[in-house]
Amino acid sequence: MTDFTAIKNSIDAVRADIPEGVRLVAATKTVSPEVINFAFRSGITEIGENRVEELCAKYPYLELPEGAKIHFIGTLQRRKVRSIIDKVDMIQSVDHLSLAREIDIRSREIHKVTDILIEVNIGEEESKSGVHPDDALELYRSLYEMRGIRVRGVMAIPPKGRLTEYYDKLYKIYSDILKNAKSNDKIDIISIGMSADYREAIALGSNMVRVGTAIFGERNKQII
Repeated sequence: MTDFTAIKNSIDAVRADIPEGVRLVAATKTVSPEVINFAFRSGITEIGENRVEELCAKYPYLELPEGAKIHFIGTLQRRKVRSIIDKVDMIQSVDHLSLAREIDIRSREIHKVTDILIEVNIGEEESKSGVHPDDALELYRSLYEMRGIRVRGVMAIPPKGRLTEYYDKLYKIYSDILKNAKSNDKIDIISIGMSADYREAIALGSNMVRVGTAIFGERNKQII
């Protein structure tokens, strides 16, 4: 049985840690629509989903308040872009040109401009997705002519326990992209920090954190 009181207390505790100007994205992987809707009623305004199939299964049951935003924060295959492009406000996991092209095409088909973040494999880990740090600026420049997307900044999941070291590297990439920004873009987001380290990330300068376990507890396999 879901303990809604515990979830509300967790939401309040996390929100108390989030200063003005920092966006809280509640990571809702394996969280049921019922619980997500409760989170919306408890003040959450942005959620992040990791899996296309799960997002599509939940979407009809979500009671989105005015101004609510849905982020896609997981690895995204090109062939699945069409399934979510009308459901999400931001895709945080753009790490190669072919994916960006697909998002651009599908966005323009529905007369939409989709906000994206460039995901950087900041620790150069084989187990993680993301563009290589040395290639991030080149990837950004390759998106100049795309009118169906708008780059908002960068996202990364650094190696555990090394947030400070890798935040500095990510900030350098963010700064380089900002210097090369085209007029259609609004480069203003550094998305780094999750349940275990979001406080540290905010202290370093992150202005978007993705928090799941600290709000909803340990993951389960039940979706809807």
